[in-house]
Amino acid sequence: MSTGVLIFAYNNEHIDYLAMANWSAKNIRRHLGLPVAIVTDIEIPPNYKFEQTIYAPADGRYTRKFSDISETVTWYNGNRVDAYTLSPWRRTLVLDADYVVASDQLKTLLAIDQDFLAPRLAYDVTDMANFDELNTYGRQKMPMSWATIMMFRRSKTAELIFNCMQMIKNNWDHYRNLYGILRPTYRNDFALSIAMSIVDGHTFTSPSIPWNLATVTHDHQLAQLDQDTYRVDFLTQDNKPRWITLNQDFHAMGKRHLGDIIANNP
Repeated sequence: MSTGVLIFAYNNEHIDYLAMANWSAKNIRRHLGLPVAIVTDIEIPPNYKFEQTIYAPADGRYTRKFSDISETVTWYNGNRVDAYTLSPWRRTLVLDADYVVASDQLKTLLAIDQDFLAPRLAYDVTDMANFDELNTYGRQKMPMSWATIMMFRRSKTAELIFNCMQMIKNNWDHYRNLYGILRPTYRNDFALSIAMSIVDGHTFTSPSIPWNLATVTHDHQLAQLDQDTYRVDFLTQDNKPRWITLNQDFHAMGKRHLGDIIANNP
């Protein structure tokens, strides 16, 4: 069975997601030994390396405020629902371009006999931010599934989940009102969470990735100490500076700091 990683990369005015994906692809090959397919709408620079390039027009043009950039930027996040049809692999890991692979942990997912997996819970690596609100959605505080990492294999279950995500995206105002989601902007995390709930008959028994999603939030500073070691600087509740080191995979919510790391390590 062919296995690989799929990354979507659509640049905007301030964030070079394609550079993030190219940097991430190097880490993926080093730790996971897997090929990487990129989905984008711009020409790949000659010094970038992906095993496959899939050109698809950007879909879902929204605006979003990134606190570390302090500006509202264009945000293209509508293509994730096409992962099932676009992926060239029989078993696929879909990763955000800003997900940092610093270990071989994701290999575990490829050995699990499931059709679809995603994380249920995310957490702040500094333990300063409470993610209770982020780990639910809507008026009834429904449990979240995070689209930052998705593992799927060609199957009826995975196909149904992605078809449901497409339906939810196409009828976003309806589903947003149905679940009492206040913000009007479509999010893949919400669509995935609702889709998985529909497919499992609202029993909330779908299998999930067997660990929580480590996250570095926008308001913390991120720096690289060596190839797979990172430093996170933050302030305590009483405004004292502290820092921790990370030797693990994590989701970098702060795009500016990750962009600076990549610029210094192209």
